[in-house]
Amino acid sequence: MSIAPATETRLLQGLNPEQLAAVTLGPEPALILAGAGSGKTRVLTTRIAWLLQTGQVSPGGVMAVTFTNKAAREMLTRLSAMLPVAVRGMWIGTFHGLCNRFLRAHWKLAGLPQGFQILDSSDQLSAVKRVIKAMGLDEERFVPKQVTWFIAGSKEEGLRPRDVEVRDEHGRTLVRVYEAYEAQCEREGVVDFAELMLRSYELMRDNDALREHYQRRFRHLLVDEFQDTNRLQYAWLKMFAPPGREQAVFAVGDDDQSIYAFRGARVGNMADFEREYRVERVVKLEQNYRSFGNILDSANALIAHNRQRLGKNLRTDAGAGEPVRVHEATSDYAEAQWLLDEAQQLHRAGTALAEIAVLYRSNAQSRVIESALFNAGIPYRVYGGLRFFERAEVKHALAYLRLIENANDDTSFLRVVNFPTRGIGARTIEQLQDAARASGRSLAQSVGAVAGRGGVALAGFVALIDGLRERTQGQTLREIIRQMLEDSGLITFYRTDREGQDRIENLEELVNAAEAFVTQEGFGKDAVALPVDEQAPDAAAGVVPDADTGEIMSPLAAFLTHASLEAGDNQAQAGSDAVQLMTVHSAKGLEFDAVFITGVEEGLFPHENALSDADGLEEERRLMYVAITRARQRLYLSFSQTRLLHGQTRYNVKSRFFDELPEGALKWLTPRQQGFGSGYARSYQEAWARGSGLSGIVGAGRVEPAPVPAAMASSRSSHGLKVGQSVFHTKFGEGVLLTLEGEGDDARAQVNFGRHGLKWLALSVAKLTPIE
Repeated sequence: MSIAPATETRLLQGLNPEQLAAVTLGPEPALILAGAGSGKTRVLTTRIAWLLQTGQVSPGGVMAVTFTNKAAREMLTRLSAMLPVAVRGMWIGTFHGLCNRFLRAHWKLAGLPQGFQILDSSDQLSAVKRVIKAMGLDEERFVPKQVTWFIAGSKEEGLRPRDVEVRDEHGRTLVRVYEAYEAQCEREGVVDFAELMLRSYELMRDNDALREHYQRRFRHLLVDEFQDTNRLQYAWLKMFAPPGREQAVFAVGDDDQSIYAFRGARVGNMADFEREYRVERVVKLEQNYRSFGNILDSANALIAHNRQRLGKNLRTDAGAGEPVRVHEATSDYAEAQWLLDEAQQLHRAGTALAEIAVLYRSNAQSRVIESALFNAGIPYRVYGGLRFFERAEVKHALAYLRLIENANDDTSFLRVVNFPTRGIGARTIEQLQDAARASGRSLAQSVGAVAGRGGVALAGFVALIDGLRERTQGQTLREIIRQMLEDSGLITFYRTDREGQDRIENLEELVNAAEAFVTQEGFGKDAVALPVDEQAPDAAAGVVPDADTGEIMSPLAAFLTHASLEAGDNQAQAGSDAVQLMTVHSAKGLEFDAVFITGVEEGLFPHENALSDADGLEEERRLMYVAITRARQRLYLSFSQTRLLHGQTRYNVKSRFFDELPEGALKWLTPRQQGFGSGYARSYQEAWARGSGLSGIVGAGRVEPAPVPAAMASSRSSHGLKVGQSVFHTKFGEGVLLTLEGEGDDARAQVNFGRHGLKWLALSVAKLTPIE
């Protein structure tokens, strides 16, 4: 099938030559090196649209893999706008989302129950803790989080317990925990995120007919963020489209932005792909539509020092723009104050707070920055905080819903069996777990084996869940959740909690989230949310078979799957107008008008753990490259001579990365070699006073100067302040000076700081800045 030239022209209109070449490649393996801000999402979606419009493939023959739900939704939204076809038949989603879809369609072949549930990261940790406890192991030697990482890491390498090589008794015990954890998951009918991938891969590997079916079906396989794939994900992709077959694999990525080695990402997969698939065309998207020239020149010069890269050079038509500003501070407190001043100036000049991002290499750096912003009354948001489905009260509610759907879900059972409290103690739980292990049954099925008051309480809990299941037959998902919130006692519990109002609002928001979900997924908000084994596939009844796989899921089961996948997604939700604080890792995929990269010091950025390892240093350089390319208009780099980190004062030198940046693109806001002179002494005084909490404040309105070391004391015969003047303090923010007393080192002032109240301050320590 061919399309009219005019239609094809509209589809390809506005693409630059590099993008056009990528979109219109023939049906062959292709590697697209997509630089930061080069429009790779547009290339991916336009490529799919072009393939469909030109009749090269049907919607059911396309698989597109992304790393985040947000990216998958964006691709589907764009395709829906570009094409007059239903996109539901296409397999577009994250690795985990597509594996879930695959296993739902082939649950019998995969050896799973039809209604299997997905453990998110915290549920998986809880499950591992139960295994460790059941095996009688010492949690100090076998730390649950570390054991969880071991299991996940083994699965991501494609290793079952029998495949893991061990060298000592500790390793052998870890393998036994892995084996027991797998058996527990099989018994409960649950899978973790790594299991979704591994079981899908194994099913494709071991079932010739199934593998041949999908290889015939998917003629075009497109992969986003290829540089972030791990060993198992790459092996999974090759099951669907092995080298040498007729399928066209369209791999899009940027090896210069591979920063997730700690999660198992393998930057070498890109070079392996180019070799194994004998890629003849490597298209480089080097035209940047995000940043000005000085920012891109800095990024290009820096990353050129990495040897293990495929190579590209970003360029822009936007001009040089503002120079990259570099600031050397005397301390981390001074750095935060400078950052605050610059951010306020940007905001006054018209930059929205949400377009100002502060990036740091280590989470521990944020405390001082947060303190400065809070005390100045500047709203800020720590990006990557707890997301909706990870909040404790929401997870409790989801656990009740999972038990309505699957009474044998032991992880959910343990989460809420005594929440709100029902008098079920740890000893009763231990007896129940022992009985369940002995019989090979679930906890709910083993309740009858526990005698006494504990057994009665357990039976009451099971009866509560059974009653909920019966009462919610024929109800919509919205009604089921509301019924559950009341019957479970969650709402009543949080009504009596001192901080319960916010939690109640979150639980009420869960109802809204569910209603939005069923509407978006085509169930209809009034669809009945019964378990699927009690209904026939009928949209009117609320059970919709998947148009592609034939999978049948009730609104409740679908919503629970959605919640687990969302909780596992590393994308935080959009916030209000506030300064954005985040680690550099969290910043990947984002962009802002103004970006501050703080703590650019040797041992911090690059991190000290990477300094002795060439591969580690290259990853740190890629991380810096990612940080630089987040900025659209303005980029600020800062470092400090001293920094309080991990409970110790560190004396720092600037990062080696400064020597790798082009001098012509930089503007130094401070002298290139700033010394440790009187400015440092004053900063030390302020930092010492703030850090120790001694601002010369005592009770009942009396003041006593804070004990600053004599060598650091600075005598001031004139404080230069006057009563009634507005002043700024780095800890308490803006205030009005009410009283002045004393002279020189004995000078003190009473200031009204609004929300912080009245404070007496020793002026030799607490430097006050007049506000004109």
